[in-house]
Amino acid sequence: MVLVTGGTGLVGSHLALHLIENGETVRAIYRNPNKIEKTKAVFELYKKADLFEKIEWLEADILDIPSLEIAFIGIEYVYHCAAFISLDPKDEDLLRKTNIEGTANMVNFSIAKQIKKFCFVSSIAALGDLAAHETTITEETEWNPEKPHSDYAISKYGAEMEVWRGLQEGLEVIILNPGVILGPIPTTKTSEQGSAEFYTRVAKGLPFYTLGSTGFITVNDVVKIAFELMKSSIKNERFTLIAENIVFRDILNTIADSLKVKRPNIHAKPILLTIAWLADGIFSTLFFKKRSITKATLKASYSKNLYSNEKTKTALGTVFLDVHQYVKDVSKL
Repeated sequence: MVLVTGGTGLVGSHLALHLIENGETVRAIYRNPNKIEKTKAVFELYKKADLFEKIEWLEADILDIPSLEIAFIGIEYVYHCAAFISLDPKDEDLLRKTNIEGTANMVNFSIAKQIKKFCFVSSIAALGDLAAHETTITEETEWNPEKPHSDYAISKYGAEMEVWRGLQEGLEVIILNPGVILGPIPTTKTSEQGSAEFYTRVAKGLPFYTLGSTGFITVNDVVKIAFELMKSSIKNERFTLIAENIVFRDILNTIADSLKVKRPNIHAKPILLTIAWLADGIFSTLFFKKRSITKATLKASYSKNLYSNEKTKTALGTVFLDVHQYVKDVSKL
């Protein structure tokens, strides 16, 4: 039996579907029973509602030891997809507790229960920092603790350290570092899924774009690669999962065209973003609101990091889905 954490999230829900389609017996854990409906909506979206009933759902929390004791009964393989995602500095403690301590718990149980293989879904945020002579970030790029990192990136890096610790204690592991994961166009039932904010902001008339860039990948590719790596003889390695490096303006334009709304048409230069960040800070302080623009989002919006997917292509012969075509296709679902 396979255990999936984060089964109500974007990756976890699609992974559960992919596993069941490939004959696996799946147990998925959840914290909020209402969110199970979001996974059901994903199955319905792909006309696979009958397969949803094959998931064994169990209420558990990666921070709750007694519930994990039950969750691991009869489990042979683990896909750890659960994580807390935030770029708000106020969430630092929750990020570290959920992503690092929660992963440590999953690793400890996997060692104790003699799990055959453990897959951890990390992030390109946990990859290394380019040195002066480097141009592309790979799995071998070294993390530089002297450089600034978001609390989310630090929590994911810390989580990876727990997975590598598991390796040293005899656990076979795979670490995946996906870029921005794009899934289906969100509906009312699936609106909290992962990258939905890209779609919803453009749909609401987002006027600004930036010329920063990062790595993007479809959720279909993420779960397919995760499954292939877990079934392969490959072990104790990490893989960067991106289909292509895309400028934010270009992906926003593709989304706008697919949704048949106006393209963002104002270039938000760094100085404009800095002013917006300052204004957002004042607004959030005065009205006790959560910040919508942080230093981390500010930096990410105009950074131009390039990521390599050569290791993944070499190991599996992967032909990645075209991200722009994927957005066009899912807009028709």
